[in-house]
Amino acid sequence: MGSVREKRGRLFFDFRYRGVRCREQTALTDTASNRKKLEKLIDKIEAEITLGTFDYARYFPGSKNASRFVRPVAASGTKAVQDTPLYREFAETWFTENRPAWRNSHCATIRSTLDRHLIPAFGEQPVGEITKAGILAFRARLVEVPGRSGNPGLSAKTVNRIIQIHGQILGEAGERYDFTNPVDRIKRLKQQRVDIHPFSMAEVRSLIDTVRPDYRPYLIVRFFTGLRTGELHGLQWRYVDFERRQILVRRNLVRGRLETTKTDGSQREVDLSQPVLEALQVQHEATAGLSDFVFCNAAGAPLDLDNVNNRVWFPLLRYLGLARRRPYQTRHTAATLWLGAGENPEWVARQLGHSDTTMLFKTYSRFVPNLTRRDGSAMERLLAGQITSHRDAHSGVGAVPASNNATTPH
Repeated sequence: MGSVREKRGRLFFDFRYRGVRCREQTALTDTASNRKKLEKLIDKIEAEITLGTFDYARYFPGSKNASRFVRPVAASGTKAVQDTPLYREFAETWFTENRPAWRNSHCATIRSTLDRHLIPAFGEQPVGEITKAGILAFRARLVEVPGRSGNPGLSAKTVNRIIQIHGQILGEAGERYDFTNPVDRIKRLKQQRVDIHPFSMAEVRSLIDTVRPDYRPYLIVRFFTGLRTGELHGLQWRYVDFERRQILVRRNLVRGRLETTKTDGSQREVDLSQPVLEALQVQHEATAGLSDFVFCNAAGAPLDLDNVNNRVWFPLLRYLGLARRRPYQTRHTAATLWLGAGENPEWVARQLGHSDTTMLFKTYSRFVPNLTRRDGSAMERLLAGQITSHRDAHSGVGAVPASNNATTPH
């Protein structure tokens, strides 16, 4: 942010333009009146820098910086390239303008992406001069950035997300400064399909029977409601309707803070099976007088996922000799168990917070043969007794007698 400062009794401007710190001396003495006059002027300069309309030579014609910041001429030699703000300046403006509409978790993701990747790579470039070639080179470097847990590079999903945010920023800049968004001409990387590893019913029973008693209701609710981790850890007693046998999913715990659900579709009512209802009744006796949260620690605070993982979940898997899996697999388990039991896919989709059944068929079909009838049994049952086999047609066995009024074909 620019400011008006004093040196040897004279006032000067101190601001940044295109990544360069600029100081411009004035002949005005340090008085309240002069400061007020120059502060109005620096505010105007800052506004024009943000809008990309600042002309250095117009404000400071005698400055050595005036020639330094002259914009280059376009390749045709007939039209000057429009002056646009630096990427880091416009990115901050975009972030500030959009922040009120974002959930805290999304805001943190955007902030991290800007600080770790986008601003270091493009911060000192004017937004109107960022090219498709430059973005492709940046994306190629991202693939080499070490990922989490020692992965050799960032996943295609993460890289696509970074480029998507980059495209949103440049798209907004393009509308304001009349240039084409270069990200629009870049195809997304192909994302590898992530395999899911749900538990079998036998494994679920072993986990529930073996876990320490105070976590037994927690696992029952996890396995048989399909709640996401944040939805479960953020569940409060006021959203448990024992009379209607429902959980009202209204909040999500993200980074220790309660937020609205991930999407509007995620706000839903989850029906309670008898085991879940009984588990919640047991849990109510344990924590209802201690906390607003259904599942909480001894201090009444919501459970911390890392603590649950390290002290309960992963030790339990090791003890039972089960493959290491994230607790999120309990959600996939609920879906496959419901579908395998023959529940209506539309009901299952509503339980999970999906807008339709597309995700069900795409994600879970291979775990539930009856969902797609790949064994042909459905057609066998349909045809049984309806169509005469070739063998029976010749032997007369099993043929359906024709009515007296039927016409025999020739």
